[in-house]
Amino acid sequence: MRVPGEGCEAAPGESGIMDQIEVIEESPAPQVTLLNSLRRVLLAAIGAVVLTQEQIEEFLNVLVERGEIADGDARNLLNDLIEGRKKMMQEGARRVEAEVDGRIETLLSRMNIPSRSEIDSLGEKIDSLNAKVDRLNKPD
Repeated sequence: MRVPGEGCEAAPGESGIMDQIEVIEESPAPQVTLLNSLRRVLLAAIGAVVLTQEQIEEFLNVLVERGEIADGDARNLLNDLIEGRKKMMQEGARRVEAEVDGRIETLLSRMNIPSRSEIDSLGEKIDSLNAKVDRLNKPD
């Protein structure tokens, strides 16, 4: 079986996946924003997912080569794992989005800045008052 990510196995005298990871050090900025911190966490998570998937693919290739698992079964297992991971990532993204939205709402509230729903509510009240004024000013 040959699955995506193939070719990452180390041949004799070559380095493995762990040796292929490039570490880039960044100098700390004086002010790290929430967005930059969130971006770093998400990129680290994505990197871990990719690395884990490559290791799973290598392991399944070894099992197929040894005859311990059928090629089709390995593909099905890999597809199931990928789909499960996608669902977990989507759920995690929803939780992160909800958390960020909540924190932004709290920050806006602390700064005494009205939310979109508050502005929409005021707009509806203004429309209602305008309609009442128009009815009162209408000649009978």
